[in-house]
Parts: sequence; structure tokens; C-alpha cells
Amino acid sequence: MASTEPINNKPTKTAVPLESATLKPEQVEDNTLNQASNLEKDGLVSSKEQSQPALQEQDVTENEPDTTSSSDALFQAIGIITGKVNFITEGDKERSTITIGNKEYPLFYAPRKQRAFEALKKEIEATGESTQRLVVYPKFTHFPGRDQPPNVGFQVVGFDKGRHSEVISQQLQDMEFKLCGLWQFIPVCRTPCISVFKNFTKERLDYIKQSEPAKKVKFMKASHLPLFWRDALVPPFRFNPKAPKEEQGRPVFVQIKAKFVPHRDAFEFDSLLELPRELPPKFLKASKDDKATVMAEKRAALKAAGKDFGPPRAKPPFKGKPKGDFKGKPKQMPKPKPKAQQ
Repeated sequence: MASTEPINNKPTKTAVPLESATLKPEQVEDNTLNQASNLEKDGLVSSKEQSQPALQEQDVTENEPDTTSSSDALFQAIGIITGKVNFITEGDKERSTITIGNKEYPLFYAPRKQRAFEALKKEIEATGESTQRLVVYPKFTHFPGRDQPPNVGFQVVGFDKGRHSEVISQQLQDMEFKLCGLWQFIPVCRTPCISVFKNFTKERLDYIKQSEPAKKVKFMKASHLPLFWRDALVPPFRFNPKAPKEEQGRPVFVQIKAKFVPHRDAFEFDSLLELPRELPPKFLKASKDDKATVMAEKRAALKAAGKDFGPPRAKPPFKGKPKGDFKGKPKQMPKPKPKAQQ
């Protein structure tokens, strides 16, 4: 199990060389701005998640993508799950889940993947076989309480009919995932995470420049995937608020294969795909100003709807009649009579 003890983050020379060679992973179609997530009710970044301190690495705005690495490596989280797919109708609404072992997880899809999702439904209806092998993106929603487990769901990318038509389906076994991201602790999770950010492209940069803050924050939201990595080659980065900025160090970019473990709602390290890198690929991350703007807009909307969750109000003054007579000085209790001597 990964250690959660404090770690010295001063830059040190690790015994394992950090890789700088070029990696060319298979291109996997990424999510778009219209990503539909059943895990986020408000359509924006979760208010619970926003209430926590932001990730402590340097903010990356749309005008200033982080890192100078010229590598072809990508931020990525994709894998294979096998389980019983369920389509549940509740009134005029339908939701879908997948049961893995004795646990049930939400299934959803991005609009551009609706055809694949509809094909999955038709496959189950035609064959009567609800147990399916799915290609998915993992989706974790964390909450402020560090002891509160995250909500876990999966976004369907495709499904495997046994012909291994998907390239990734040939490379990964059931419950295996390819995780490529920053290895670090985040404020809302006791277990270190692989943080998967939105890959930088010029087209995305041009798009978000024209978007309002709420859409920017949603589009650039990262996935933080808890990972148990015994004897990790490099320690996960942990922000130290007492250390000077120049001594903080930075999280390392790792590319690994990991297995999803349902009873832990987390991943366990399986093997390295490439050596860790000091410089990650270019990525997009919402600025603190945009996050603050979104929070202010959301609070204003809640207040207008009469749902403002401000600090608890003081106890109202007591208006009833007090019991007993408290006027004047309190009555003297009678002194005990001395015992008669025999």
C-alpha cells in the first residue's frame, strides 16, 4: 500500500534515471467540451471540490501552457472493464450502470460517443448477453472530506465483441488501465493520485480563449485517479505550505499500467510503460482567477434561488416565559438543624 507519510519534496537526485526519450502512444479520441457527466449535477465543477485548495503545482492558463517538453507522450486514462451492464428506467428517464463483482458503477457517454453507446444497447438486446467487455475512461469525483470515498463511474468509449477491433483492447486485459499523468497527492484524497490533465493543442487553446469561465473550468477539469504503488520508483509529490517555492519541487510525469480494484475503488500499480519524466507533455489547466469567477457565479445563482449556504446563524432570542421566579436575589436555603444530643 502506498505510504501517506509526509515526504521531503526538495529536489533530489533519484536513483532511477528520468526518461527524456520520445514516446508515441496510440492516439485515443479525447473528451470534448460537451462531455455529459452524470456525476456532476450542476454541469460545472463540483462545488464541493471547488471548496478545497487547488492543486498546488503552478497554474496553467489558456495563454500559458505548462512545460517545455517536446515529447509526443500524452496525458491519458483508458482501460477495459468487464461486468453486467444494466439499463434502468425511472419514470421518463433512463440510467445505465455496470456491475463488477458485487459493486455497481454509473455508466455514461460523451455526446460524440452516443452511437457506440446505442450500439451496445442493441448488442445486449439482440444477444441477451448483458455481460460485456467495455473500453472506458475512468471518472472519479472527490469530496472535501479526506476520509470520504470518491464517486466512481465510467465513460463508455466502445465495447469489444470478441474481435479485438479496438487497438487498446488488444493491449490490455480485463480491469487493466493505461494511466499517464502527474504522480502526486491532492488535498482531498489520502491516497496519492495520477492526475490526468487536458492535453494541449492549438485548436483547444483557440477554443477556450473564446469561452466563458464556467466552460473553461469544466473543459480543463482534470481526473485524479487514486493509485496504490508499493515501492514506487519516485515518491508522489506532496505540497509543503511551509517550504519556499524554490524548494517545493514538481510532480513527475509517469506512464504505467494499473489494475482497477473494485473493493478499494482505486487502482493498483502493475507495470511501467516508460520511465518517469521530469517534464510532462503540454497540458491545459484552469487558472485560479477563472475558478474564483465560477465559484462567485455559482454562489450568486444559489443565493438567487434561495439556496445560499452561508455560515450558521446565531440562535434566536428566547421569547417565552422563563420557568420559576428569578426576580431579586435568590432565596437563601434553610440551614440544617443541629442534631439533638442524647
